[in-house]
Amino acid sequence: MSADQAGQSASPIPLGVPAARRSLQAQVRWGERVVTVGGDAPVRVQSMTNTDTVDVIGTAIQVKELAIAGSELVRITVNTPEAAEAVPHIREQLDRMGVDVPLIGDFHYNGHRLLTEFPAMAAALSKYRINPGNVGKGDKRDRQFGQMIEAALRHDKPVRIGVNWGSLDQDLLAQLMDENARRATPWDARQVMYEALITSALDSAAYAVELGMNPAQVLISCKVSGVQDLIAVYRELAQRCSYPLHLGLTEAGMATKGTVASAAALAVLLQQGIGDTIRVSLTPQPGESRTQEVVIALEILQALGLRTFVPSVTACPGCGRTTSTTFQELAKQIDDFLRAQMPVWRAKYPGVETMKLAVMGCIVNGPGESKHADIGISLPGTGEAPAAPVFIDGEKALTLRGAGIADEFQTIVEQYIERRWGSVTAAH
Repeated sequence: MSADQAGQSASPIPLGVPAARRSLQAQVRWGERVVTVGGDAPVRVQSMTNTDTVDVIGTAIQVKELAIAGSELVRITVNTPEAAEAVPHIREQLDRMGVDVPLIGDFHYNGHRLLTEFPAMAAALSKYRINPGNVGKGDKRDRQFGQMIEAALRHDKPVRIGVNWGSLDQDLLAQLMDENARRATPWDARQVMYEALITSALDSAAYAVELGMNPAQVLISCKVSGVQDLIAVYRELAQRCSYPLHLGLTEAGMATKGTVASAAALAVLLQQGIGDTIRVSLTPQPGESRTQEVVIALEILQALGLRTFVPSVTACPGCGRTTSTTFQELAKQIDDFLRAQMPVWRAKYPGVETMKLAVMGCIVNGPGESKHADIGISLPGTGEAPAAPVFIDGEKALTLRGAGIADEFQTIVEQYIERRWGSVTAAH
């Protein structure tokens, strides 16, 4: 029987890789720190504080926490004169702490006035977010939008034209609805909404360029809260412009719902080569750290193979063969340990983020997965001998027994990292 008759392809199956991005490349700066966005630069992770910006110390601390967690750009609200006055002091606090993450100012309604009246704030920010639905009404719209672009040009700052369907330009929407009513075959109301989002963003971007902005320094976002809506809007947006695109499912929600919805929407677009920065707009649960939204964004990019931030831990889900919770506890302990150490390891052991570990719960897939990892351990399942073979670089290295397996395995991981990536640091 031939391969074709057996149902096998005569040619290799294409590798699963994300499509190439096609956007311009922007630069967001603070001091000597330059974060490139778009083009062949990595997809960047962004987050936003939820502190009162007037609280200089509290905001600076949260920005630092977000940056340490992996956020490469952090947005802060600038909504009042008091908040505008606080921005340079927040920047000073961050500089004292050695946190060079660029700050983005989020403006609504009065941004034209704040950027004009508080030049120290305009200079301390690295980028401005402008919502074209909230810059003014009627004949004030273009003038006030123009004032914000003039500030960006004066201080050499990029801007993000950030459209949101919760604050869409109602005059534009009404105009498009009227035009739609005159069509022989009217569009669905949601399709008109999509067009309004995209038109608002592209017309505003074109006006910014007309006023003197470099097209590469104009980023765009069109945020909605529905997964299919976001995918539809950004697919069309990517076809109609080459501006760097910021992705995010606005008001994604809490916990599992927000995580799954964001991952579903962003993964589809990123796989198609659409998106240059991302944010997971997760509503924190009471007492939960704001950094959770950063962790999820990092996980989305790492799961897609777009970037690598932290060593990955493969762990089996458990079944009737694994009634003990030992492997679950060990997997969590190792994962928490890796994340806690990464801020130090990232500088001390370049490349350590590519390490793969496996913590498995029985002999069915345990040895095989362990061999595929850099380091793997196969814990005894129900009814198996109380022994845990450890595999290093695909070979069985030793067997652990007794109550101290977790601590011993953690020590083995640390020794492996020092041996493999410590030598790289020493060589340089």
